[in-house]
Amino acid sequence: MDGEVTVLLGPSGAGKSTLLRTLNLLTQPSAGHIVTSAGQQLKSRRDIRFHRRDTAMIFQQHQLIGRLSALRNVLMARLGRHSVWSSLAGFSRAEKHLALESLSRVGLFDKALTRCDSLSGGQQQRVGIARALTQEPKLILADEPIASLDPASSDRVMKILRDVCREDRIPVIVSLHQLDFAKAYADRIIGLCDGDIVFDGPPSALDNAALSRIYGAPADTTN
Repeated sequence: MDGEVTVLLGPSGAGKSTLLRTLNLLTQPSAGHIVTSAGQQLKSRRDIRFHRRDTAMIFQQHQLIGRLSALRNVLMARLGRHSVWSSLAGFSRAEKHLALESLSRVGLFDKALTRCDSLSGGQQQRVGIARALTQEPKLILADEPIASLDPASSDRVMKILRDVCREDRIPVIVSLHQLDFAKAYADRIIGLCDGDIVFDGPPSALDNAALSRIYGAPADTTN
């Protein structure tokens, strides 16, 4: 739903990453079809190409090119909107302005020309978010975006994702294993266990019984 942060919560191996990759068709579903909000089934290569163009993916390991600047990495998001021939001409002034604006939104305007391999992990993840924004997506998927970050950086990344969701009305689906961040930032939590949905509701409904279904044992609600 527009303006809603959905968190996929569950232990390792529950199916969170597989679900996100399937939503972007980086992994093909073993059965059934992906259906868009408009009711369209994604079957043809053309439909899949447009779906991926409109769906931004943020990865745990950032997927940045270290020797390139933050700005150059962010501009890579525009390649999906170029033909082979137009991409040879480089990026337009408007696209460069959009990329710089995206870096500004995540607090990294002053790092635009800095090589990504010299940035901290938290800064690299924010470059990943800026890249997603520059894609001008209709949906953002984030796969364990704070798994390797310290608490302060994790909080900043999750706040940026929530603000993007609210301000741009872009639905955001995030996989997490940190229960406290899920409760703090989610509008909706989907609990997964062994590939099955065992909980679907607001954070306020996530009681000990629900946590036991998700984790298969009483969960530590402080972590």
